[in-house]
Amino acid sequence: MANEGTHFTFQGENGRDEFRREQIADKVISLLTSDIDISPMVIDGHWGTGKTEFCHKLMGKFETKHNSYRLLYIDAFQADHADNPLLTILAEVLNLLPDGEQKQSLREKIIPVVRYGIKTTLKAGISHLLRENAEDIADGLEEHLQKAADKAIDASVMAMLKDHEEAQGNLKALQTVLAQVAQDNPIVIFIDELDRCRPDFAVQMLEVIKHTFHVDNVKFVLVTNTTQLRAAINHSYGPLVDAQRYLDKFLKFSFCLPNFIPDNNSEKTLASVEHFDNLINESPVLKDTDLNEFNNGVHEFTTTLISHNQLSLRETETFVRYLEIFHTISNGMATDIIFGHTLLRVLGVFIFCFRADIATAIRNNSVDAKQIAALLGLRSLEVFKDESNYPLHTEVIAALLTPACISDDDLYKPETEELQKTIQGYERRYFEHWGLRQDQEFQSVINTIDVLNLGGRL
Repeated sequence: MANEGTHFTFQGENGRDEFRREQIADKVISLLTSDIDISPMVIDGHWGTGKTEFCHKLMGKFETKHNSYRLLYIDAFQADHADNPLLTILAEVLNLLPDGEQKQSLREKIIPVVRYGIKTTLKAGISHLLRENAEDIADGLEEHLQKAADKAIDASVMAMLKDHEEAQGNLKALQTVLAQVAQDNPIVIFIDELDRCRPDFAVQMLEVIKHTFHVDNVKFVLVTNTTQLRAAINHSYGPLVDAQRYLDKFLKFSFCLPNFIPDNNSEKTLASVEHFDNLINESPVLKDTDLNEFNNGVHEFTTTLISHNQLSLRETETFVRYLEIFHTISNGMATDIIFGHTLLRVLGVFIFCFRADIATAIRNNSVDAKQIAALLGLRSLEVFKDESNYPLHTEVIAALLTPACISDDDLYKPETEELQKTIQGYERRYFEHWGLRQDQEFQSVINTIDVLNLGGRL
């Protein structure tokens, strides 16, 4: 797995930096090549925020700027079946070295350290089995066996003390060789997907890094979600353990990849919106639809939906894929469809992807107006009273759907006849002279969901 994925780059013929993260990579590299005790460093973020791709691009840039460094990439999720974090890391370090005396010396130092860990685990397992079987022993034998056990325990304690002394010596010998290996060519080890591992494996990996690899010129970067790591710690040690304080013992510096992209006017664009635009533009299915027209209301409605609900990059990819599926099997995003119904179809795809609870409620005619308003970002109808500003397309759709909900619908009903006429005017603009049929307001959403379930048609 060494250097896996380093073909990703920020620049060059096949490179891209659509989220403007190269400047972050430059700062990370400067920290990792400094004399600051920065290891382990954490690239933090929820699933789907682009951490893995950033890691690969970072490694590619690192190699270009500092060819004396040796970089390793380890996918912890793929490795956790081996159940030995120490062996996983050391095997990758060995792969860095050419055959020769240094590699052989490191291999010789690895074996006793790993063997001690395995032996300790086996002893614990045998002890557990003996305790489990103790209840099956006949009462007459119990006292006799207890005396024999006391002697065995005394001998075991002495043996374990000796093993521990030897293990400490072997560990120091291993660390000495690692330091020699990294003396002229520092090693940076990137461990990805730690948050997807079994809790016990994730915690073991942290402890191995702290206790075994506290070595000069060997640094670690963990690409993970610390929220999940805290959950793993509590799973392993119990809910009363302060997981954040536990992590603070291991981690030296953490930062999160930003969700927004700065532009030249100091404004911010959500990274997921930029990602959506790139995906739609590259999509052979959707690039000729209104979704790809930046000044089109369909595009504005969709990107507002993404932004308001704070979709991750991965969730945005899922959304686009389902839009492609919907359009492929129904031609449902064609450009000759009434504008309002196109927006309801986009909403239907979104609900199908991410809000199964709302889909079920709509189907059962039990949807709450607060759910629809929250999903579409409508706080109140006050936005329709300001004639100097147009409401967002999401707010218009929310204002048209919430009165048709089964509960809390009165919260979004116009208080005056004038406001009622204003909203009706938007209905005519969005749905032409047909408007939305009473008691059929959610029908386009339902039809879309049925299409995606492969059981309906538009």
